[in-house]
Amino acid sequence: MRLQNPGYYLKLWAIVLGVSLISASCGNLNVSTESIEPAETSVSEQRFDGVTLTVTGLKYPIGNAYEAHAKSFEAMTGAKVVFEMVEFGDVYDSIAADYTSGDNRYDVIVYTPLWLPDMVQANYLADLTARVEADKSLEWDDIVPFFQKYGGTYDNKVYGIPADGDYYMLYYRSDLIEQAGLEPPSTWDEYLTIAERFHGQDLNGDDIPDYGSCLPKQPNHVGWWAFWSIAGSFLQSQGTSQGGFFDAETMQPLTNNAAFATALDVYKATGNYGPPDELTHSMSDAREQFISGRCALTMDHGNMGTLTIAPESQVEDKVGTAILPGATNVLDRKTGELVACDKFTCPYSINNVNHAPYAALIGWTAGVNAASDPKTQDAAYAFISYVSQPTQANVDVTVGETGFNPYRISQLTDIDTWVQAGMSPAAANKYLGGIGASLNNPNIMLDLTIPNNDGYQQEILGSALSSFLAGEISRDQTMDIITTGWETLTDDMGRDQQKVIYRTGLGLAP
Repeated sequence: MRLQNPGYYLKLWAIVLGVSLISASCGNLNVSTESIEPAETSVSEQRFDGVTLTVTGLKYPIGNAYEAHAKSFEAMTGAKVVFEMVEFGDVYDSIAADYTSGDNRYDVIVYTPLWLPDMVQANYLADLTARVEADKSLEWDDIVPFFQKYGGTYDNKVYGIPADGDYYMLYYRSDLIEQAGLEPPSTWDEYLTIAERFHGQDLNGDDIPDYGSCLPKQPNHVGWWAFWSIAGSFLQSQGTSQGGFFDAETMQPLTNNAAFATALDVYKATGNYGPPDELTHSMSDAREQFISGRCALTMDHGNMGTLTIAPESQVEDKVGTAILPGATNVLDRKTGELVACDKFTCPYSINNVNHAPYAALIGWTAGVNAASDPKTQDAAYAFISYVSQPTQANVDVTVGETGFNPYRISQLTDIDTWVQAGMSPAAANKYLGGIGASLNNPNIMLDLTIPNNDGYQQEILGSALSSFLAGEISRDQTMDIITTGWETLTDDMGRDQQKVIYRTGLGLAP
């Protein structure tokens, strides 16, 4: 198995899915109706009697999906699988405590690639490259190349098997947009205009005024994903390998310039058209508001697509999906000012709009503890492969309760599975088209993947954003706090080390 550079993967997937994906964000994707042939589950030929696997990761919803498959795995192999799953805010600390203490109590680690550099540096994860190469049932080549490269691979070695792909997209009430004779927003100015247009109207027929935009903004509850979804289009314009968080040459944070300031303004302005208590809303709150029909616009992972067909949804067949809106002006990193998009400043722009779809979290991946004994490692690999194999995975991604979003080519090209799950063909086309337009964009922005990710994102940036939205600090104070905090943390972690790891994650030479 030869691991290629990011540009190769993007070009390869463009060939697989076809050039129609960019326009498909408005629902024009033509997908195959041929069903996927079930893969042979090789675990049925393996026995692990007497082996107990201890699994850690996110308790809900990701852990539920792994637990659901554990029973059949146990029946086939004789292994026993026990789970020690924790809440989202505790996952990183729980994993870090296991390798820093040397306890090594976990055999299977379900993690996000944001933490992969930390675990690789600690020699915590087993190198799975040879196993993946020999595992025909896994159908590795069916995994979207972007997730092959970034979902569990570091420095050309595979340390994890993806079970989920995460990327923020725009979701909009297609019925409202169409009735008003509008188009989905392609820029952030248009997003705010449309949000204002529908804010205060009754959008679900219950005689109660509703909202133009609904986003999660609860303090330290991944509200920064919505912020980076906005900021990325102003900060990154030269392709994925440019990165949107730091200058890859100096490791100076891109958090104190005209582009970052503009993104803060847009982020705060969305609150003018949201629920009055939006600053307390978690992701679950924002999702509930949208599927109950109370919001015209939102941004979310792929989960929203399956939630719109859940029994409690009030917006079935009323939702469109598209690539995140973009910017017509982008950051000049030499001057710190904004410059207009053209073929040089925004080589991947669409109609002079720079889109930077944000791979928020990147997805959930499962790895194997390198300190587990050989037989346990065999069982651990067999289990995580089993969960990710198409027979299981291509159904899992259609069920909102799993938390898994599409990450395989077959999941994006076979409409039958989605129709069987309850989507109309039209809704499936819109949903898959939005995903394709996002993942196929050469300027897709990776989430931050360097050691102490939580320190940068949650403790420093997340806290500053919350104070800014609450009106406790000004825009300039917000940028100063984030920049000073990130610079100090980078120095504390070791600037040279952080630079090498940041560049490696972007596919650049150290």
